[in-house]
Amino acid sequence: MSQMRLNQLTGRWVTIVAERARRPTDFAPRSDLQSFEADRPCPFCPGHEEATPPALETISAGGDWETRVIPNLYPAFQGDDGFAVHHDGPVHVMAEGTGIHEVFVYSRDHDASLDSLSDHAAAQFMLTLKRRFADHASITHIRYTQAIVNHGREAGASIAHPHGQLLGLPFVPGEVLDEERAFARFAGGCLLCTTVEAELATGDRIVFANDDVAVICPYWSGSPFELLIVPRRHDLHLQDADDESLASVGRALRDATAFLNKAIGDVAYNVGFHTAPHAHTGEYHWHIHVWPVLVTQAGFERGTGVLINIVPPEQAAETLRNAGSLSNA
Repeated sequence: MSQMRLNQLTGRWVTIVAERARRPTDFAPRSDLQSFEADRPCPFCPGHEEATPPALETISAGGDWETRVIPNLYPAFQGDDGFAVHHDGPVHVMAEGTGIHEVFVYSRDHDASLDSLSDHAAAQFMLTLKRRFADHASITHIRYTQAIVNHGREAGASIAHPHGQLLGLPFVPGEVLDEERAFARFAGGCLLCTTVEAELATGDRIVFANDDVAVICPYWSGSPFELLIVPRRHDLHLQDADDESLASVGRALRDATAFLNKAIGDVAYNVGFHTAPHAHTGEYHWHIHVWPVLVTQAGFERGTGVLINIVPPEQAAETLRNAGSLSNA
């Protein structure tokens, strides 16, 4: 069982999960990783389904699965006891790390990635998330669901086969609480709807946009080539979006990562899906962050929380637009 511990200096929770250090690749020297993966069968490839726990959901076509959702073998959150906070001394506060931790394998192809998905597979990717988010929302003790994709070893991927993770949490994480407060204090309507309109007016930081979705290098980018993907339809929760809007967002996510690949190579990146907490009814607009792993945070960033970005978002957007033009030529 994992354990949550409250950082009293920041008010944010830290998860302690000793069991996850048992994953075969944790702490392995970089030189050993390639040979390690070559020596063992991939548990996510077709024909190796018995290497994973039984699937929670399988989407099939023509007798073959297209997408599988399975329990994580090394869960960071597990159990349905809810969120009970305990005091472990005068300043130490903890809670059991109950919740849900799932893996969604979104391609049968071991060498695929987000940037290579077909239109159908990109839509299926998002529709799978919609079903899982709706399922998590129906569980009483799950307050928030975080979906992520880690692409590349430097971004935290422990298995090369394309996959993402879904974490159903019994609390709302601090990053999302900060976003909730930002939406609440913005006086001009929806913060992200207004952001999209402002960016479209100048075009300086727009990578591409259509009637359904806008892909932006945000004005406040904290790292090089950071991307913000915003559905044009205003929905609080990802699972509120209709299938057509989700399919368009899936294609936009695919194309955005393809532009990154074209512009700066097969860079590692993290994708984070931010949606309103399940019981949230105030102002919010679900969206996606893409963070390429191009720089290392140093002491100043760690010590102050102030990020230093060496590539202005205007320059990054222009580079990605040019890459997109070359891809479509």
